[in-house]
Amino acid sequence: MNQINLGRVLIGGIVAGLVINIFEGVTNGVILASRWASVMTSLNRPSVMTTNQIIAFNIWGFALGILTVWVYAAIRPRLGAGPKTAMCAGLIMWAAACAMGTAVPVFLHIFGVKLALAGTAIQLVEMLLASLAGGYLYKEDTVEALRSSAARA
Repeated sequence: MNQINLGRVLIGGIVAGLVINIFEGVTNGVILASRWASVMTSLNRPSVMTTNQIIAFNIWGFALGILTVWVYAAIRPRLGAGPKTAMCAGLIMWAAACAMGTAVPVFLHIFGVKLALAGTAIQLVEMLLASLAGGYLYKEDTVEALRSSAARA
């Protein structure tokens, strides 16, 4: 089995993270902004995020993008290269990071179910598109692949 091309994981992951951050900014900063402000006010927290919080969320988005492309690279030898495998990686990461992460505050009655479902549904589209973009840029190192093939022969 070939080694994962970490340089390409970073390149694809940054692009995937950019998609994630754009979606998150539009979703939470525009579409759901008033609903989030109500939630934060009900928790006696400021309704507007600080610059440091926005930076932290953007770092989280890039980290999620990089992890998503890493998952794509890891499952690629078994499922094959291409959009179907990229979407599987996106679905895995959506379930692990988005859906399951949103479930806890819903269980604790911090977020309402409608708000959580709206955000999580948008995140599904976000993660599928991010994984397609990042997966498109991921390539195996052809020199390493040829060496690996020759060593096995």
